[in-house]
Order: sequence, then C-alpha cells, then structure tokens
Amino acid sequence: MRGIVLYGPPASGKSTVTAALCQLDPRFALVRKLKAGNRRGTEYDFVTAEELARLRAAGRLMLETRRYGNTYAIDRHHITELITAGHVPIVHLGNTADIRRLAETGPWLTVLLWIPRQMCEERSRQRGDRDTPQRLKAWDETLADLQEHVDPPFLHRFRTDLVTPAEIGERIADSYDELTTIPSSQRA
Repeated sequence: MRGIVLYGPPASGKSTVTAALCQLDPRFALVRKLKAGNRRGTEYDFVTAEELARLRAAGRLMLETRRYGNTYAIDRHHITELITAGHVPIVHLGNTADIRRLAETGPWLTVLLWIPRQMCEERSRQRGDRDTPQRLKAWDETLADLQEHVDPPFLHRFRTDLVTPAEIGERIADSYDELTTIPSSQRA
C-alpha cells in the first residue's frame, strides 16, 4: 500500500481529516502539491510556471490539474522521499481520473469525503474564500465526476458533516493498518 488518497469537493474536509490522521500517528504525512498561480494556501510548495515546465520535462510530475486559474501538480520524488523516510503519504484529489493515474503507481487506500453543496458554500464562506462561486462549480464538477464513473474505487465514504474528523481518521488508520498487515497496537 503506497498511501492514502482523500477525494472530495472543496471544503469537504480533506485538510481537516489529514490533520486528524497526522495527530493520530506521525507516520501519516501530507503530500504537498506544487502550485503555479496565486500564492494562497498553506499546503502547497509554490513554483513558477517555468519551474513546473522543467519538472514536467524531466518526467517528475505524476499528476497535474488546472483549477481556479492555477496549476497543481504532484512531484513523484516527494512521494518517494516520504515513503523512503517511513511515512504514509496522503494525497488530496478532486477527480477520479487522477485517482486512476495514481493507482498505476501501486495500490492506494482511497477515501471519499463528501458534504452537501450548501455545506460546501457555508464552509467556504466561513473560511473566507474569495472564490466561493468557483468552489461551488468545482463541487458540481466533482458530483458529475462521481456520477459519470459508476464504480469509483473508494474503500470508505464519509459525510464530513455527520462524522467527526477524529472518527474518520481512526477508521482510515485502522483500514490502512489492516491492508498493510500492521496491527493497530503497533502504531506509534
């Protein structure tokens, strides 16, 4: 098992669940995406379009997504570094095509985090997003993506407005350990 994929629309709780997982067990680590575009956000390593083009030409980009006028990418070297250091990489994704591309690198535990559209709007406004209409458009695109792909490969599905991040984190960690045959009693 290479790591964990958290899939869901904006404001579905990917960052919050990741924080819960990292607090639960220091093995878990967020894969920081590369971001070319605006410099908003704390979970990204900001790069220029030219730097991204050099990494792409070198074959280092596993995934690349354009959204909100930005380009987001995952550097395969970052994932390799995390795994080599004994960490379990956590990747945040918003479309099933990226899940399938990532699955080509080996098995990943995939989890759907979901919220109703109205909750997406509320959370986006509460956290001060200046692009809430674009995030709602992304919510719509995520729903369409799920409806188009009848059999998305999710081991778990959680409504994050109904289950706490700590509970979700526990279930994901337990599943990861079961799939990698590490007894939960041996978790840090």
